[in-house]
Amino acid sequence: QVQLVESGGGLVQAGGSLRLSCAASGRTFSRYVMAWFRQAPGKEREFVARISWNGISTYYADFVKGRFTISRDNVKNTVYLQMNSLKPEDTAVYYCAGTPQFGGGLDTYDWGQGTLVTVSS
Repeated sequence: QVQLVESGGGLVQAGGSLRLSCAASGRTFSRYVMAWFRQAPGKEREFVARISWNGISTYYADFVKGRFTISRDNVKNTVYLQMNSLKPEDTAVYYCAGTPQFGGGLDTYDWGQGTLVTVSS
């Protein structure tokens, strides 16, 4: 198990940028698949991006591809989400999550508390 704490959310104008950080505690972070999810008002939680334990493999939802970048620093035990060209529809609570199991389902994930991103028109 790892403990995850997100930061970096806030209010930003459309077209602007934010960088979210997720600080992890726990010895096994370097072997966790890490991901970002988000939940907008009145909508279900949705996948945003994920990254392999070694940082080599990444995967993005279509609606953020080319705008968001996920990265990790296993020395600092931190995962990042660089968010550029933000749109009002990106407004959501963003959650950091990780699983120690390759191919593990959502029931295997540990979750952060979430950080709110609000993008104004």
